[in-house]
Amino acid sequence: MPTKRTEQSMEAWLAEQLTGLMDFEERSLGNSGDIKMIYLRSLTDSDTVKRFIVVPSYEMDIQEYEKYIFSFPGCEKAKDKQQVMEFVMKGYIFIRIKDSSYLFDAMKIEFSGISSSITEAIVQGPNDALTENIEINVNLIRRRYQSKELRIEPLTIGDVSQTTVVVMYDDSRVDRDVLQEMRKRLSEVSVDILQSAGELEKYISERKYRIFPTTIVTERPDRVVFNLSAGKVAVLMNTVGYAIIAPAMFNDFFTAMDDKIQLPLVGWFMKLIRYIGLFITVTLPAFYVAFTSYNPEILKIQITLLIAGSRAAVPYPSFVEVVLMLLMMEFLIEASLRLPKAIGPTATTVGGLILGQAATQAGLVSNIMIIIVSAVAISNFVIPLNMMAFTVRVLKYYLIFFAATFGLIGIVVSTVGIVMYLSGMRSFGKPYMEIFSTKRQSS
Repeated sequence: MPTKRTEQSMEAWLAEQLTGLMDFEERSLGNSGDIKMIYLRSLTDSDTVKRFIVVPSYEMDIQEYEKYIFSFPGCEKAKDKQQVMEFVMKGYIFIRIKDSSYLFDAMKIEFSGISSSITEAIVQGPNDALTENIEINVNLIRRRYQSKELRIEPLTIGDVSQTTVVVMYDDSRVDRDVLQEMRKRLSEVSVDILQSAGELEKYISERKYRIFPTTIVTERPDRVVFNLSAGKVAVLMNTVGYAIIAPAMFNDFFTAMDDKIQLPLVGWFMKLIRYIGLFITVTLPAFYVAFTSYNPEILKIQITLLIAGSRAAVPYPSFVEVVLMLLMMEFLIEASLRLPKAIGPTATTVGGLILGQAATQAGLVSNIMIIIVSAVAISNFVIPLNMMAFTVRVLKYYLIFFAATFGLIGIVVSTVGIVMYLSGMRSFGKPYMEIFSTKRQSS
């Protein structure tokens, strides 16, 4: 059992470590002065400190006060110096009462309120999104998933940031192999600072260099609940309004949360529209290059003459024309994301219209190229999850390169290569191209 000398030495050591910090606070409390507290003002809630620690210390005798402090659920006895420093840096208050030391939870939590989902908007269904507070996120999920089988396992990642991470799963439905693999990968993450779900997603992925996402990063609690019911594992981070879901199949990235709200035929049709959009945005620029430069005989003569007439004033090959206009489209998309919201949509819309009209009149690009670029941009935006949408934005350049080198044959070969690559991918040991699966592993 810790002695009085040990407790005082722990208090002196902590004060020595924190002295010099702007927000360091050390106080003596009570009428006898036998109560000492040490904390960092910037991390603690001043109202909690005043109401539950300072004021009662002058209203109770020291024995009653010690029992009172230890009765709080967020209070525990200090064990060693490492634990004391770790908890104080999180917002706990170190309290020494005679021969005993306690760590009192008085963390100040700053976060934005529950807001509507922005990156995954839907037509029908709930609109609330995850927040930066992990306890509120757990509450949002538990309200929708009221099962006694829901398990929550906390852990800490980041030597400096000490980021709280929780693993959530349904114990009766989860795939045990996926759960064990997730635990293993999280335990192997060794970083100083962890600040976003995207960072953690990269650390727990099997391949360092890849183009297709193997986990879902979502801001929607209803998507988390839907995947928990399917036996998947969700990872939530404190200070981050996103969750990571694993394993992720290719089909998951084309599923919107209001698909199951729609009538069955309508839901299937909407998903078909997204796959058609995927095909258009990936292959349309490549087909334009192939048909213009290598295989014009495949098209009807009227369409071939139309393209040739439109490109009569263009001074460079179709490959250069396509890459130039696609890059300009990428610049406009990136500008719309980075500009202030008040002027972003207006600036990019006006810039796109002026750029397209001026380039066409100057003979730098053809009229048909403007139509193709617009179709590619619109088709890319029908993908519900941004991670896959970003992947598709890069993937079309792969097909354009093969189309410019080998024509239509290059498109076929590159498409087969993509399908073979996807067929060989795994997400936490599960086939990436698995679409229909009713198998669930129970405990």
